[in-house]
Amino acid sequence: MATTTNTTARPDIYTSITNRIVEQLEQGTRPWLKPWNATHAAGRISRPLRHNAQPYSGINVIVLWMTAETSGFLSPFWLTFKQAQELGGHVKKGEHGSQVVYASTFKKKDKDDAGEETEQEIPFLKTYTVFSADQCEGLPKHFYQLAEQPKEKLERIEAVEQFVANTKAEIRYGGNQAYYTLGDDRIQMPPFETFRDAESHAATLVHELSHWTRHPSRLNRDDFGRKRWGDEGYAMEELVAELGSAFVCADLQITPEVRDDHASYIEHWLKVLKDDKRAIFSAASHASKAADFLHGLQPQPEA
Repeated sequence: MATTTNTTARPDIYTSITNRIVEQLEQGTRPWLKPWNATHAAGRISRPLRHNAQPYSGINVIVLWMTAETSGFLSPFWLTFKQAQELGGHVKKGEHGSQVVYASTFKKKDKDDAGEETEQEIPFLKTYTVFSADQCEGLPKHFYQLAEQPKEKLERIEAVEQFVANTKAEIRYGGNQAYYTLGDDRIQMPPFETFRDAESHAATLVHELSHWTRHPSRLNRDDFGRKRWGDEGYAMEELVAELGSAFVCADLQITPEVRDDHASYIEHWLKVLKDDKRAIFSAASHASKAADFLHGLQPQPEA
C-alpha cells in the first residue's frame, strides 16, 4: 500500500505532542513521572531505551513514557520495524507504532543586504515509527527478561548521594524550603529528616541540581523572559528542572516524586504549553542538556 508524506490533514508534530501533554496535565497527571516498571530486568525505573540499550532524550522520553503508560507496555525497549527484523524477530500483526522525532536541518541560500550570497541551516523535526518490544515476537530474550527481586533501596540512594557529591555543588541544609539561588550559586535543602522518605529527598535534590546547571559558568541557560516570581518564564525554568530531575532520577533508578508544591505549577505549565506549541520541546531539550551536564561531572570509565 502506498504511503504519503502529506501532513496537511493532521496537526503538526509540535501540536500533536503538546496536545497530548496538555490533556494529561488537565487531568492532574504529570506524564514524566511514570510509568515505573517493577518487572523488567533493564531496571525498575528507566528511560525509554533504543534497541541497543541507549536511552532516548528530550521530548521522546516523555512521549514514550506516556505511550507505555496508556498501552500497558512493560519493556523499556523500542525498535523500528526493520530493527526488529534484523534482530530475528518481527512486529506482531495488527500492532500500531508510536511516533518519535529527531532533529535535522536543511540549508537555505539567500543574499544579504550587500548582495553577498549567504547560507544558513534551518532546523526542523522529522518523525519515525517505533514499536515497544512488547509489540514484537522473536526478539532476543533480554528484551523480555523479567527482573529478579529489586535491590534494597539503600543501595540506590547511596548511588544518588555519590552522584550529587561528584558535581561538587554547594549544598546547605536548614530551614523548610528547597531552592537554588543563582546569586550565591548554592542549593538550600531542608534537613534530611524532614522528608517523607529517602527517595523524596534524593529527587528534590536532583531537581535543585537541574536548576544549578543554569549558572553562567555551566550551561548559561537563559531565564525565558522571567520578570517576576511565578510568571511564565519562572514556570518554564521549573518545567526544565522538573523534566531534568525526571530524566536523571530514571537514570539513577529512583522515582522522581518531587515536592507536593510542584503540582501548583500545572496551571502555569498549561498556559505556557497552550500559548506555545514548541515550549515542551524546548523544555525537554534544555532538560536533556542539564541531565547530560550532570552525568558529565561523574567519573568516566577508562577507555
